[in-house]
Amino acid sequence: MPTAITLDAVDIALLTALTEHPRAGDLELSRQTRVARATVQSRLRRLTEAGVIADWSPTLDVVAAGFEVQAYVTLEIAQGALDDVAADLAELPEVIEAYVTTGTHDVLCRVATRSHLELQAALVAIDRSSSVVRSTSVMVLSVLIAPRMLPLLASGDPSPSHRAPAYRR
Repeated sequence: MPTAITLDAVDIALLTALTEHPRAGDLELSRQTRVARATVQSRLRRLTEAGVIADWSPTLDVVAAGFEVQAYVTLEIAQGALDDVAADLAELPEVIEAYVTTGTHDVLCRVATRSHLELQAALVAIDRSSSVVRSTSVMVLSVLIAPRMLPLLASGDPSPSHRAPAYRR
């Protein structure tokens, strides 16, 4: 697991620029953040090595790809059956994410399908796992807040940047 790092104002500015313009190169990011290109390169390397930038993949929208019916599914599983459930869920392409949780449910999954009929089939397939004791599903009607990370990262008290005076705002 990557070691957590403290983000400063330059890191936040760089992550914001990268989020708003994901195809921008180092030179453009340098212009947008008003720091040297070498600083951009070293910060991106540091943020990547620390795991803050998890990947450089495109963000995929399953709804735009035709998988408009989504649901969250909570699972209660047999004690000690987490590996079996993980293997069963991994076999179902409709399960697009799953998390181990605390509380009355053991696993939270997000499922996406093209139709309600496909959703029903996916829910039945999940329930076929011999390790699933009970499942509960909740349909997604619309997105209220899309997944976002920048407000959280910027909410801390970032340490002041160490930019040269010419680059300070």
